Amino acid sequence: MSFVTTGDGVQIYVKDWGPRNAQAIMFHHGWPLSSDDWDAQMLFFVQKGYRVVAHDRRGHGRSSQAADGHDMDHYAADAAAVVHQLGLMNVIHIGHSTGGGEVARYVARHGEPQGRVAKAVLVSAVPPLMLRTESNPGGLPIEVFDGFRSALAANRAQFFLDVPAGPFYGFNRPGAQVSEGVIRNWWRQGMMGSAKAHYDGIKAFSETDQTEDLRAISVPTLVLHGEDDQIVPIDASGRMSVKLLRNGTLKTYPGLCHGMLTVNAETLNADLLAFVTA
Repeated sequence: MSFVTTGDGVQIYVKDWGPRNAQAIMFHHGWPLSSDDWDAQMLFFVQKGYRVVAHDRRGHGRSSQAADGHDMDHYAADAAAVVHQLGLMNVIHIGHSTGGGEVARYVARHGEPQGRVAKAVLVSAVPPLMLRTESNPGGLPIEVFDGFRSALAANRAQFFLDVPAGPFYGFNRPGAQVSEGVIRNWWRQGMMGSAKAHYDGIKAFSETDQTEDLRAISVPTLVLHGEDDQIVPIDASGRMSVKLLRNGTLKTYPGLCHGMLTVNAETLNADLLAFVTA
């Protein structure tokens, strides 16, 4: 099955590899990327005998360029449609960045109520809230996200080079080992998607308060965050999330960046495997 159709008619592209009766792991990608961002993890786990599933979020990658629905509620509902149509049970959900927000809302509102979730992992994830407010002083000011919107609207192709070439992978740090292939792959994934989905998605990942989602999750949840994450601040996200989770564990990585699942895949894969098998 290459596509799943949501309740509002959006075609969601799905990868589904490995034995159908094996433990399933579902991966949720970050903004503005696609399921391809999980290639290193999907190849690792399918070779370990797991069933690995990943989808392109609506408006991203190979999924329909829907005009609307670019918010956490729709993201979570779309994930639920994939899980339901594939008949997945006892799933381990792993989300990166915006995908971590998708996981939190999916598990809280769909997965646990339906008895379909075994565990969850939030990697460099946006919950509980990225935006700075009176109650969330560690967040980022709205001007940061307004700047994202302006740069995207003015020249998305250039913006989608600047982000991976700079803060996303820490390639702007002194002595960083820059990978042109990684930068081009990020650009390729981003440019496959819809400009409107990406524009609207900035509000979704920055202004959605997921405090109650985190409080509602009871399954074992691993929170992984790089201490040099220049995209999602660790204090307002990773460290705050684990305080809200009922059964959460935080592991941080000194010096690692927001895109550590790609540039530090060997380290991340080992820690993910340890959690999956625990």
